[in-house]
Amino acid sequence: MTPADKRTDEHRTEQHRGPALMRGDQIKSGTTDQRLLDSRGPSDWVHTDPWRVMRIQSEFVEGFGLLAELPAAVSVFGSARTPRDHPDYAAGMAIGAALAKAGFAVITGGGPGAMEAANRGASEAGGVSVGLGIELPFEQGLNDWVDLGVNFRYFFARKTMFVKYAQAFVIMPGGFGTLDEMFEALTLVQTNKVTRFPVILYGTKYWQGLLDWIRNSMLAEGKVGEADLELLTVTDDVDEIVARVVASAGARSEQAAAEGRAVAEASRAAVHDGE
Repeated sequence: MTPADKRTDEHRTEQHRGPALMRGDQIKSGTTDQRLLDSRGPSDWVHTDPWRVMRIQSEFVEGFGLLAELPAAVSVFGSARTPRDHPDYAAGMAIGAALAKAGFAVITGGGPGAMEAANRGASEAGGVSVGLGIELPFEQGLNDWVDLGVNFRYFFARKTMFVKYAQAFVIMPGGFGTLDEMFEALTLVQTNKVTRFPVILYGTKYWQGLLDWIRNSMLAEGKVGEADLELLTVTDDVDEIVARVVASAGARSEQAAAEGRAVAEASRAAVHDGE
């Protein structure tokens, strides 16, 4: 039998698994139900990509379900390595408390350090303290001041929750993870993937070198525009952070109300024209 004859012969046999079609050597023995009900055999199936899709879906469902009824919220990022006796920890507590008193839930990565500080400040001030943890080979578990928390396997699912339920981002001094979250927020605002909201850096001394590099290298070489620099605010004043968040939330509410009135007016005009 020639290779062509063999291929034609193989393709006479087909196996369907839902929408998937297998032929030739790709055909597996047994049925999906059989493999489901058979308690014995290898467990590699739980690590396959199709199964991961279900896990990813479940993380979005769990996250959306947990956070759907949150009040207006602010995501606070910062280093897991900030000691409790460091001034940044005290600042994180002050920021969390001030945001809670202003009526905002506080969302962090749920870990120790600056995240714990913000959660602690919000919780002790009587606010809603949220932690979105992540499975890592080191650190951490949700800190003791998380009142509402969920752990994620996948960074991208977790990041969606930070963005979807936030009215603003506050960035405490931190490392690679903090920078990742900061630049993602900036990119989403810059490209209009999200409604513009404040991205506020706390700690002028810590962030000044980065801001200088953005202006003197990125802006100077045309990699960003002057308007892009206005997406960032840097401050050492907790009251200024809260004032900017409150002002932005108020502007968004006014914009939403105006859009609602415009839609209602358009609907009334359409009804009137049809009469």
